[in-house]
Amino acid sequence: MLVKENIPANPPNSRALQQHLFSHLKNSKTIKQLTQIHTHIIINGFSQKNFILVNLLSFYVTSSNLLRALKVFGTIKKPSTTIWNQVIRGYSRAENPEKSVELYKQMVATEAIPDGYTYSYVLSACARSGMFREGQQVHGRVLTYGYCSNVFVRTNLVNLYAMVGGTDGIGYARKVFDEMGERNVVSWNTLLAGYIRCGDVDTAREVFNEMPEKNVVSWTIMIAGFARHGKCKLALSFFRQMRRASVELDQVVLVAALSACAELGDLELGKWIHSYVEDTSLFRSQRLLVSLNNALIHMYASCGLIEEAYEVLRNMSERSTVSWTSMITGLAKQGLAQEAITMFEWMLSSGKSEVKPDEITYLGVLFACSHAGFVEEGWHHFTQMTQKWGIKPRIEHYCCMVDLLSRAGFLDEAFSLIKTMPMKPNDAVWASLLSGCRIHKNVDLASQVARKLDAELDPNYTVGCLVLLSSVYATAKMWQGVANARQKMIEMGVKKPAGRSWVQIDGVIHDFRADDSSGRYSSSIYDILWQVTKQAKQEGYEPDVSEAIPVLEL
Repeated sequence: MLVKENIPANPPNSRALQQHLFSHLKNSKTIKQLTQIHTHIIINGFSQKNFILVNLLSFYVTSSNLLRALKVFGTIKKPSTTIWNQVIRGYSRAENPEKSVELYKQMVATEAIPDGYTYSYVLSACARSGMFREGQQVHGRVLTYGYCSNVFVRTNLVNLYAMVGGTDGIGYARKVFDEMGERNVVSWNTLLAGYIRCGDVDTAREVFNEMPEKNVVSWTIMIAGFARHGKCKLALSFFRQMRRASVELDQVVLVAALSACAELGDLELGKWIHSYVEDTSLFRSQRLLVSLNNALIHMYASCGLIEEAYEVLRNMSERSTVSWTSMITGLAKQGLAQEAITMFEWMLSSGKSEVKPDEITYLGVLFACSHAGFVEEGWHHFTQMTQKWGIKPRIEHYCCMVDLLSRAGFLDEAFSLIKTMPMKPNDAVWASLLSGCRIHKNVDLASQVARKLDAELDPNYTVGCLVLLSSVYATAKMWQGVANARQKMIEMGVKKPAGRSWVQIDGVIHDFRADDSSGRYSSSIYDILWQVTKQAKQEGYEPDVSEAIPVLEL
């Protein structure tokens, strides 16, 4: 639709012309059409008419053309409150929400009077940009000018305190919420998200149960929150409750559920979600979120179905850095190191300027190099991440390099790298070096590490290192060293966490821990294990006990 009519300037019926232009505004679909209508607004002398300018600005803001909206705004001599609200709204949702706060301050200095919409937009901007002090000042004006009963303003105040209010923020958010005379589902969801954000999932669950009305966002907040805080079984339990409640599933909640499936290895539910996406007409008529496809890749890769993960990646019309990273990491974890490196090279050659490796991508690449013994390639990528991509290595990247060098027998190089690290080595770094000492039977270096462990590590995180140290001593038959390491564990009151695994049978995930006898089928499991061990010995299997450690009660 283009504005082709020859509209005379200053016609006798100005209101009719304004309505005519407004009608074109409502039907415009491109910036070119908006620009053409804007030209007509100017040549017909309507450049100061608030009614038509509000709509023009609204369309610019909705189409994310904020610079053009700001340019139009700058030509208005006396913007009304509604005009101000359009540009403040636009920037409150933009990548630079602090501009919204700046515009609000300019508005306050003029004759225009902020209203409930103004306060809602600027409070949202303060929360998104972390401008808590400014948000408190706005709260003061809300109290002064009587907007406390406005449900939208109050909801944004709850969001402000919950998001950027610091350690006591959720308490203030709850106080604002409790004082609300009227609440809607958005108000409840905002408080719910606040508790999830600060990690208080138990209180979030209580709030969820109290809600008089729940929508798909309410369920999504809970499912994603449980998954993020390591309560994946609970996340999937809520997902199943959501389905039983006949709440329509959207793409965002499926991303959250798939994340929990990946963590638990719940392949059956993950496959069901994939089929649901492919078979549901609602999703067939929508463009799938990149994040949903990424979640499918992550789920399949975590469950060991690399081919299925690759098929999802291959069929994506748009791929993000996360898409490639999920595939690279999945391949690396399945021991397909060369395939992971090849996938990384494919990513770099994709030609998409917005797709660049990040620190997580390089963790996957270095992990692959470490487990395949690609020492030269590992050094190359470790150097390139800084020199070519400007990515500052984190302690996890150093840990991968120490692990790579230690596994390959370059123990002195690994120790030298630790000494040059810009941050203090943690238990994982020392454990990687000690693991290499155990593999290559380097007791001298392990003893040096032991002396550092005494002085540098938090007792809560030394158990793995001490177990490895005792194993190195046991390999060298240095039983006094073994006893010293184990005695240190006793003195510190720490204990090695029990080994854990799980398997899914008939849709049920069964969890196993070493020496656990509390399970329903424990006696049968141990009976089968004994029979398997007996049969293995009869067929000539001899366990490697070279690294066995004398049993000491902890």
